Amino acid sequence: MTDRLHTQNEPARILHVFRIPVGGLFRHVCDLAAEQKKAGHKVGIICAAASSDEIAARKLTELARHCELGIHTLPMNRLPGFRDAANLLRISALVHRLNADVVHGHGSKGGAYIRLMPRFVGGIRVYTPHGGSLHFDPRTLSGFLFLNVEKIIRLRTDAFIFESEFSLQAFMRKVGDPSTFFSVIHNGVNENEFEIVEESEGIADFVFVGELRELKGIGTLIDAATLSGHPIHLRIVGSGPEREQFEAQAKSVPNCVKIEFLGSMPARDAFALGRTVVVPSHLDSLPYIVLEAAAAGKPVIATRVGGMAEIFGPDSNSLIEARDVGGLADRLRHAINHTDEMKQLAGRLRDRVQIEFSAEQMSESVNSLYQRLLLNKHAITNEHDSRTSASIEQVPL
Repeated sequence: MTDRLHTQNEPARILHVFRIPVGGLFRHVCDLAAEQKKAGHKVGIICAAASSDEIAARKLTELARHCELGIHTLPMNRLPGFRDAANLLRISALVHRLNADVVHGHGSKGGAYIRLMPRFVGGIRVYTPHGGSLHFDPRTLSGFLFLNVEKIIRLRTDAFIFESEFSLQAFMRKVGDPSTFFSVIHNGVNENEFEIVEESEGIADFVFVGELRELKGIGTLIDAATLSGHPIHLRIVGSGPEREQFEAQAKSVPNCVKIEFLGSMPARDAFALGRTVVVPSHLDSLPYIVLEAAAAGKPVIATRVGGMAEIFGPDSNSLIEARDVGGLADRLRHAINHTDEMKQLAGRLRDRVQIEFSAEQMSESVNSLYQRLLLNKHAITNEHDSRTSASIEQVPL
């Protein structure tokens, strides 16, 4: 089977490849798949099987209605291993069989798979890091290894999409010039998410929503609540591998601090449980949870990591440095004592997100990039065929 010749406005066959169907990366792929189907393209997914998280499993099932090319699950580990060789063969076979025009890898694992495939398999190779290996420190052994792999396989990438200007600059600083097509395309939220979330009875002061991992800053948040010296009610919503660690830490907080762990639930349900959403990440890219909270009209306290300043814009001076327990404690106290100021900040942030961060705009930009790549490939193929034809005509009979 050979690559199809693609012409302008012709529907494309698109495969998205990533590891685990949770978090902002998965949300991003879900939005892209829905909008791409709406635009007439044929979409498929290759990922790991859904975890025990019921919400993630349900979303993966819902995603199937947008995926004419199917959802294909493989066992994928977070770190490199022998299983990756078998997965690479399976993914290459799927891409070839489904005759994909575009193979879009998301995150470190998806990005590595799609760029290590042999070229004869076909398909334009597009990579979105979503943080991924860009979170690693090049001075560490793991950072040195992963970032040097990125330096090698960037030469096998047809285009990069960075979800923030911060990610682009991090890539250039840690890996080098992309040396091919690249674009910064911000994540976006849907118009129906701009309905204001009403507060529930017995609402807490603060709510955290996300994966329970140290890099999300949950330990810092618990320490800040302890240090604040102020009565605080905090709800932590989500699941993750380090939940028991955080629950143990929360047992040592003073009596004036109440911390509840509520497990996973839809983000908008969680927003109703706290007056202010706290995003204390140590590392992040362009987190969807901030966009979703802003669209829902919630005040947001966040750290100055990743593309957070790109979301907050003129109000980025309200951001706190990552791991700054004292700064976060001050901000928690301020939020409790200055509710009107927090509501004004929420209104400005909501207006900015509605203008600058729409899912429709995100998808249109991604699709335009695909189209540009496919038309460029079409032109190169035509030029090659013309040269080959001319050479044949010059051969004497």
